[in-house]
Amino acid sequence: MERSTGDACGKVILFGEHAVVYGSSAIAAGIERGAHATAERSTTATSTLRIAGQDVIADANGKDDLGRALHALLHVSPALPPLHIEARSDLPAGGGLGSSAALAVAIARAVQAFAEADGGDADVVTLERAAAWERVFHGNPSGIDATAAVRGGIFRYSRADGATPLHPANDIVLCVGYSGTPSSTRETVELIAARMAKDSQLVKNSIGAIQSIVDAAASAIRAGDHAAIGQLMNMNQLVLSGLMVSTSELEELCALARVHGALGAKLTGGGGGGSVIALVPPVFTDDGQEDREREFAHAERIVDAWRQANARYEGFVTRISADKPGSSFEGEAP
Repeated sequence: MERSTGDACGKVILFGEHAVVYGSSAIAAGIERGAHATAERSTTATSTLRIAGQDVIADANGKDDLGRALHALLHVSPALPPLHIEARSDLPAGGGLGSSAALAVAIARAVQAFAEADGGDADVVTLERAAAWERVFHGNPSGIDATAAVRGGIFRYSRADGATPLHPANDIVLCVGYSGTPSSTRETVELIAARMAKDSQLVKNSIGAIQSIVDAAASAIRAGDHAAIGQLMNMNQLVLSGLMVSTSELEELCALARVHGALGAKLTGGGGGGSVIALVPPVFTDDGQEDREREFAHAERIVDAWRQANARYEGFVTRISADKPGSSFEGEAP
């Protein structure tokens, strides 16, 4: 084996972020934008990693976060020889779209071909390697990002039960908008934990409300009730705003999307920056077929409104397919 490659999905959380940390469930989906990695045997005795767009080469023996993450990923059994890895992510770092987990999964898949023994189920090993990487950057992540990166599709997730696939009755088209301000999931999780220590009932009530929203959203997704999905997104955003993890930029992105016809909009991921998602209304032809061209045109109007409002805002369009969950189409947004 001279060279091996690996790919992974990015993700959006449709419902339930933060509540999942406290044992509730969330609904997430893989998106086509993600990460890619190539691995080959190293010419030195040390494994190294170069990420496109970064000026440094990480060394698995290094003490920086990237070096420690690489070391952690590579030292999950089965053993690997020294490797050189090239990787890139098509997702904004800190965008709340699972860039770190997508990189981890792409790297884990690329290096697995060089394993010196059979590690069993490849997806299980990939998740273990990705989890080791993620712990360096995020402390105690929920696991939802890595699960989306490995599985794709749309699913309900909890730490206790793992991922359970959802089967949408029809396609779900989303606009994804990045605020230009990176999000730190660790910081927002710590913020809510601090609020829990001061006013546990407020946070518990919020978590309970989010869980009820997730339950209703799962039913709406299975039924193909886009109006209900949109309303529930707006409700989820209100609760997240009450937990103080939204920002003025995220609120503006949501408001602009709704003004331009989105059925609902909310932040996705940790908040405190990062990204939002907005639900595009389905459009059908006279004979009942989905009119993808008109849906995409509507979605692009929402993305254009974001770009015109603030030069820092970016956006793209993604489709969660009922037939092939996790597939997507995209506009020309950066």
